[in-house]
Amino acid sequence: MHINKAIKEYQLKNGEKRFMFKIYLGINPLTGKEITTTRRGFKKPKEAQLAYDRLKFQFNEGNHIKEQYITYQEVYEEWVVKYKKDVEASTFVKTTGIFKNHILPAMGAYRISKINFKICKQHVDEWKEKLVNFKTVKFYASKVLDHAVINNNIQSNPFKLVETPKKRKKQKVNNFYSREQLIEFLNAYKNEGNLKLYTFFRLLSFAGMRKSEALALTWGDVDFSNNTLELNKAIAYGEDNIIYVKDIKTHEIRNLKIDQQTMTTLKNWLEKQTKQLNLFGIDTKQSKQLVFHNTENKHIHPTATWDWVNDIRKKYNLKYISTHGFRHTHATLLSEAGARLEGIQQRLGHSGNDTTTNTYIHVTEIIKKETLEQFIEYMNY
Repeated sequence: MHINKAIKEYQLKNGEKRFMFKIYLGINPLTGKEITTTRRGFKKPKEAQLAYDRLKFQFNEGNHIKEQYITYQEVYEEWVVKYKKDVEASTFVKTTGIFKNHILPAMGAYRISKINFKICKQHVDEWKEKLVNFKTVKFYASKVLDHAVINNNIQSNPFKLVETPKKRKKQKVNNFYSREQLIEFLNAYKNEGNLKLYTFFRLLSFAGMRKSEALALTWGDVDFSNNTLELNKAIAYGEDNIIYVKDIKTHEIRNLKIDQQTMTTLKNWLEKQTKQLNLFGIDTKQSKQLVFHNTENKHIHPTATWDWVNDIRKKYNLKYISTHGFRHTHATLLSEAGARLEGIQQRLGHSGNDTTTNTYIHVTEIIKKETLEQFIEYMNY
């Protein structure tokens, strides 16, 4: 076999000899730039020559594969730049967290060209055993290989061949309170004399708000004259754990009717908050003043609510539910109270799941009023 001059010998640190080549593959018609690539690590000149000839043939046939020594990590770093432009900051943080914690530690160092079906299946099986959201992890891991295919780093995505296994179902824990359990929880905070947190959890469970909506609420959103709240924003956290305000999840502003007792509780909290902040020269009459704020009168970090729930639960030996469980509680108690489906959907900001619901059901003021009255009568609290 003729060995061409492009193949060069070089030496490793341990003194061993290896061979490499740099190959010119012509001009890219799209960019007008030269196409070159380098291959290293061949133990014999003949191995290098075979790789050289194969690469030349693949390029001539239109099947040229780019640098095979590129790693999964490197492809990810290229993919994530584009991904960041397409999603909200909070989504970007969640996704990069999945990569940082699960995908990159497992696959980051792999050469992209060496990743095959067996390797992909092995990691999917491992994620299934450890993670509840393993399907999401597989989805994003596969996205990077899709990007590698588009960039001609590989010819196909082996993750596509891996069937998503079914995870053994665990016994489901109801993430909501019964009427009696909810009253017991709220009374615990009332007994503590913590009006701020009593107001917060009453609002979640009597209005069905998301905690991100409640923590973004300002006094300008509260209409004491008509007993309504306007939900028009939510908080989220982006890179470096920085909190920012965004549109609500459905991007549709909704006005919620609120019972008189909850509005009275809000008014009591406003009076107490005003006295507290006035001591620091802060004017709470501004419409942008947060209903719930931290010690610096800024947005409370969403993770703080976990401590609020857990601390009171431990002290009073209460059933644990997540903060989001209070939204589930509202939905469950509405249903137990006999509220119509469309009334429940309106309060929660949900859309119908079928064409009939979406097209023909319009939530009137009568239904809104009726839904609230049924809930308040059922709660009697």
